[in-house]
Amino acid sequence: MNVSIQRTMHGVHPFIILLFLLLPRMALAGAYPISFTDDGGQAILLRKPPEQVVSLVPSVTEMLLRLGVRDAVQGITHHSVLPPETANKAIVGGFLRPDLDRVAALQPEVIFYSDLQKEVKARFRDKAILIQLAPRSIEESFAHIRLLGRIFNREETADKIIAEEERQLAVIARKIEGIAAEQRPRVMRLMGRGDRVMAPGDDSFQNDYIRAAGGIAPIWGKNGNIITVTLAEWQRFNPQVLYGCGGDKEQLDMLQQPGWNEVEAIKNNRILFFPCDLTCRVATHPGYFVSWLAAEIHKREFGAPANFVLPERVVSRTPLQLELDYVAKAEIIESDIKDFRNKTVALTLKQPMRVISTLEGQRQGISTVANHYFPPPSWGLGHRQGLAALRASTQQVLGFSPESTAMLFTGANMDNLAVVKKSFKEMAVTALVTAGVESNAMRMGADTGLFYEPDSKAKSDKPGTINILLLTNMQLSAQAMSRAIITATEAKTAAMQDMDIRSAYSAPGHQATGTGTDNIIVVEGAGNPIESSGGHTKMGELMARAVHEGVQRAIRLQNGLVRERSIFKRLEERNSNWGVFFAPAPVRSDLEHLLLQPRYASFVASALAISDAYEQGLITDLTSFTAWCGAEAESIAGGPVDLSDTEAHQEMPLVIGKALAALVSGLKARTQHSVPGD
Repeated sequence: MNVSIQRTMHGVHPFIILLFLLLPRMALAGAYPISFTDDGGQAILLRKPPEQVVSLVPSVTEMLLRLGVRDAVQGITHHSVLPPETANKAIVGGFLRPDLDRVAALQPEVIFYSDLQKEVKARFRDKAILIQLAPRSIEESFAHIRLLGRIFNREETADKIIAEEERQLAVIARKIEGIAAEQRPRVMRLMGRGDRVMAPGDDSFQNDYIRAAGGIAPIWGKNGNIITVTLAEWQRFNPQVLYGCGGDKEQLDMLQQPGWNEVEAIKNNRILFFPCDLTCRVATHPGYFVSWLAAEIHKREFGAPANFVLPERVVSRTPLQLELDYVAKAEIIESDIKDFRNKTVALTLKQPMRVISTLEGQRQGISTVANHYFPPPSWGLGHRQGLAALRASTQQVLGFSPESTAMLFTGANMDNLAVVKKSFKEMAVTALVTAGVESNAMRMGADTGLFYEPDSKAKSDKPGTINILLLTNMQLSAQAMSRAIITATEAKTAAMQDMDIRSAYSAPGHQATGTGTDNIIVVEGAGNPIESSGGHTKMGELMARAVHEGVQRAIRLQNGLVRERSIFKRLEERNSNWGVFFAPAPVRSDLEHLLLQPRYASFVASALAISDAYEQGLITDLTSFTAWCGAEAESIAGGPVDLSDTEAHQEMPLVIGKALAALVSGLKARTQHSVPGD
């Protein structure tokens, strides 16, 4: 091994560790060997940049891949989905108990691990360099990014990442300066499952988030990543705002019980949920998350123009290459609006044209076509002012004429824009697509619409999610432009179904067909006239292919989802909390390891498809599937397995529950048949 390590296990004070990591980059950049002390108190010596890395810590994985260390990272846990570069990485299991044989098979030089992973340290102590990075604050996460930038010669990228997050944090700090102490709410990160309410300990970075967002964090007198909160402690702190990630929603029923339901957050229904990639780790987006959290807990203050701290202006313009003769200019525009960074893809046409927009209807004399991203912190602010006012204020900042501009609005980051071109002979179609599907995907005809327009109290509070700008080098007739909407919509739905994107509202039984807020602009174009764009025409085929590929690419960039994603992710998307249903913990870990094997992963994936057909009534007899479950259980156990007492979990679709229960039954019976290994 060309990378060596020196370890000393003497106690090193955390402040000294942090001080070392924060040393000026100039003094250390590009210097090898590199020595530092990790968060576990180990002195590490690296003689060259590691080329074979396994990251068992999702926050470190995120840092490495955002730094551009894609080739070196060989293995990750299934808890890592973003950034999208995780999609082609080998999965070595879950965070709490990774499969150490799979880790060893990757022959890592360096393993990033957690102090919770005791078996990793015992197994690889003398076989790889073990590095523990566990930030307990935003500043420590920046120190880790700098350190990783040094290790992998990505100092400049590290500086850019940190600078952007620090910029966002500085804006929030300025905004909350004017909020009096008595107006700052008591905020708690809600955690836990079952009948226990849990929260981060006093030393957790999550309380750092709360304070940076202008909230009052609890002080429990207990440290740790997660601690139990008693009813007395809960009532004493009396949280005014609760927030969590998706899995924490399971606590809501318990919090309606007497005693627990007496705090202000429950009484006033101030309970927020954010993506787990943001709430559960401190990595490369602390400024982004603090901005979002602060905007939610200080909505009134942040929405008041008198409290804005930044001038509303265009910050930068980046050219975008499009091969269309009638487009004079294509660019990505960054702007500051209501103190938050917005991004717009804008096309300036050489002459005014007709467009058809699902947001604005048919328009003529259009010389600017745009799709505008306003970030999550702005969502509540923008919706309160209404679409017309939002459009007017945004166009004013960007310098667009309302009369000649057709614009869509999206909550999907313009950094994740997909541009796809498809051609046949002299005919070409270009689709510019933004997409996000993890919180708003729905199945038309199955899911419930809650916005009833005659009811003035109702409101739809979602920005456009899958947005498409569709352009061709031909001149589309009014009929072809209208028909293109159907063609593009069918292609979008096909793309989502080909990826098995699930409805966020009825996930166990339904694939999604869209997000409920999707929009499209079709531009008239210039060139030879085209009268039709239906599925039987070459123009329709090109439109469909461009949209299909664009939607899938944009979903990958925005949500980190690919068609070939892991069985763990696909189970999670169906709200099938298999890790909770199949206690105790050793059985869960064994099941996790089993699902790393292609045979059993394929069995469960097949069960997902059968489950969809069963829930839709296309399959009514499960006799053969039940026999298959028995065969798989016996292959694991090495002998007969009795599945007659297997209980289906009501919270889980029947077929999926039967499949997972069969695997668990096989694991439990395996010890009785004395079969070593899997």
